[in-house]
Amino acid sequence: MDAMSEVEDWVTRASERLVQSGHRRGGARRAVIWLLGEQRCALSAVEIGEALERADRAVSRASVYRILEELEDAELVMRIEVGHGVVRYEPIRHGRGHHHHMVCDRCGRLYPFADERLERELRRVSEDVALTVAEHEVILHGACERCVDGAPD
Repeated sequence: MDAMSEVEDWVTRASERLVQSGHRRGGARRAVIWLLGEQRCALSAVEIGEALERADRAVSRASVYRILEELEDAELVMRIEVGHGVVRYEPIRHGRGHHHHMVCDRCGRLYPFADERLERELRRVSEDVALTVAEHEVILHGACERCVDGAPD
C-alpha cells in the first residue's frame, strides 16, 4: 500500500468510527483528521492548530482538543506525553510506518525510531503473557546529544 493509500485508509477509518460513535462529520473534525492522517510522527494540539491555520483551515484550539479527545477515546490516535507539559498525538497505524519514540526530557524533542529486533522481542514477550496484546508503544526518555553537549537550539 502506498503512502497516500495509507493516509486515505486511516482517514476513512477514523471518520467512520467517529460517526458510528455519534459524532457529526464537521469541517473542523475533517480538517484535523486529514492533517493527522498525513503525518508521519506526533504533533501537539498547538502544532495541529498552527498547521491548519497555515493551510487556511483554521480550527479553534478548543475544537482541536475536543477532536483529539474523541480520536483518543475511539483508539484512533496515541497520546504521547513528552514532558514539559507537552502532549503529542499521532494516528495509530499497523504495519509499515509503525515506530516508537525517544524523548529528550530537557528540550522536549521527539525522535521517532523503528527497530525490527525490538518488534520481534515484543512479539515474543506478548506470547508469554496472559494478555492479548493489541497495541504497544515504547517511549525512551533521556537527554539528546544537543542537550548533553550543551549546543544551542
